[in-house]
Amino acid sequence: MRATAPLNVALVGYGYVGKVFHAPLIAHTHGLHLHTVVSGDATKVHADIPEVRVAADPRSAFDDDAIDLVVIAAPNAVHARLALAALQAGRHVVVDKPFTTTLAEARQVVDAATRNGRIASVFHNRRWDGDFLTLRKLVEDGTLGEVVELHSHFDRFRPQVPDRWRERAGAGAGLWFDLGPHLVDQSLQLFGTPEAVQADIAMQRDGAVVDDWFHVVLRYPRLRVVLHAGALVAAPGPRFVAHGTRGSFVKHGLDTQEAMLRQGIVPGAPGWGVDPAPGTLTHVDDGVAHASRVETIAGDYRAFYARMRDALLGHAPPPVTATEALAVMRILELGATSAREGRAMPLD
Repeated sequence: MRATAPLNVALVGYGYVGKVFHAPLIAHTHGLHLHTVVSGDATKVHADIPEVRVAADPRSAFDDDAIDLVVIAAPNAVHARLALAALQAGRHVVVDKPFTTTLAEARQVVDAATRNGRIASVFHNRRWDGDFLTLRKLVEDGTLGEVVELHSHFDRFRPQVPDRWRERAGAGAGLWFDLGPHLVDQSLQLFGTPEAVQADIAMQRDGAVVDDWFHVVLRYPRLRVVLHAGALVAAPGPRFVAHGTRGSFVKHGLDTQEAMLRQGIVPGAPGWGVDPAPGTLTHVDDGVAHASRVETIAGDYRAFYARMRDALLGHAPPPVTATEALAVMRILELGATSAREGRAMPLD
């Protein structure tokens, strides 16, 4: 396999995630070239990317020696099958989150990558959300002291259940496997492995057949991390609330990059990833609370693909390692078990 830039990428799937996220991010990351899109609708793909090769069968992309990296943006239920086939064909692989639908499948993919001497990574792009980058800096530089409580919310108001595969019964469907991977990965990046997981997962909307609400607590010796998302939240609260021994941080609003991508704004354009809404840092001196603005660091999802490019070229580790991918899948699976059995699930 070639190991020189530009690296050719095959994108499997051109639904919302493939079209809005992966295609533009790949196309605007230096050293990567979007060579092939696997889709049954060539007209749709060529309307956006006239010059790209379109293949109806993923196997033709996997077997193409011109391809260095396969990006899988297909429905969750086929992530493992497609990743295994691509790895067996000798391609490196990025899988959109969730990595797979079970921890056992995830281990199979990681084992296949090891056997074939290839990299398998998962698109945990929200490590590069501006609000998360800001929170991470405050945690790591000690501004908050020891963090003892974190609330991470990702709420939406979508009262009608749309007709799409994520909302239909099946492996990997539902909100916990949709937004849960983002919130879990961010928490593990900040604080590492918890001692236990306690989850409450529910269906709240009329006509829902898969979960559309979750409230999950990750337990650490002193720290508690609360992960929460719902689909019937017309008045969302803060995205992050962090309390520590030296102060508290509150941030409202979502990272701006998804909205920019939906609007067709080119990654890297002026203002890319800039969030005009600052957070608030509160600390107490001599019993008096003092609040100050914390400007939000600009986010950039292209950092994921830049690091993946460097990993393929042998210059750096992958942006999300196999160990990290498995750790997220473990929490997702334990969370589902906790909700089903109504008890906290310890992590050995």
